[in-house]
Amino acid sequence: MRLLIIEDDREAVAYLVKAFREAGHVADQASDGLDGYALAREGSYDLLVVDRMLPKLDGLSLIRSLREQEVTTPVLILSALGQVDDRVKGLRAGGDDYLPKPYAFSELLARAEVLARRRSSTAGSAEATAYRVGDLELDRLSHRVARAGREIVLQPREFRLLEYLMRHAGQVVTRTMLLENVWDYHFDPQTNVIDVHVSRLRAKIDRGFENALIQTVRGAGYVVRAEEPRAS
Repeated sequence: MRLLIIEDDREAVAYLVKAFREAGHVADQASDGLDGYALAREGSYDLLVVDRMLPKLDGLSLIRSLREQEVTTPVLILSALGQVDDRVKGLRAGGDDYLPKPYAFSELLARAEVLARRRSSTAGSAEATAYRVGDLELDRLSHRVARAGREIVLQPREFRLLEYLMRHAGQVVTRTMLLENVWDYHFDPQTNVIDVHVSRLRAKIDRGFENALIQTVRGAGYVVRAEEPRAS
């Protein structure tokens, strides 16, 4: 599961990001409503965890704006405002669930996973939850990667990079595409950040195997593909 946590309390968001990642999920963060809105509009998240009391754009306004833009990503609202009227306002604004503070992370995690599963079960073929290229498998919900049955442990950024490459298997993915969709950069930082991460990913995915799945297309970008078996 890939989720975005929109929360302005630094300690709270640091705790949540760490806890979700330890549970095997990919967690990004935004510290105010405007940044959260911009990231959420990309539509690449399985779940949004939104605090109501946010600077620049409050949580309920953020959710209403997303729904007006037809962003259907499930939203779990976190708030110290826990009265019935508060919860009703949150749900009517477009939230899918509402959890008052203080809360137990185990309950938050369970609610988050339920919302993500519900979305995946209704999304049909519009958004796959698992990808396979040759003997390489990636499961977005369990955050599991395996090749030839051997599990491979990836860092969150490596997982996002591989997920994007596998989602576009057989297609050349450019540096610009990776910067915008994996790093959220809309400009070229003029560094070798992509080359470094692809090199590390390739070492984990292809090392020890006869055929390389992650291939460089000189002057263009990268592609993940399984080689066709050679005729005997």
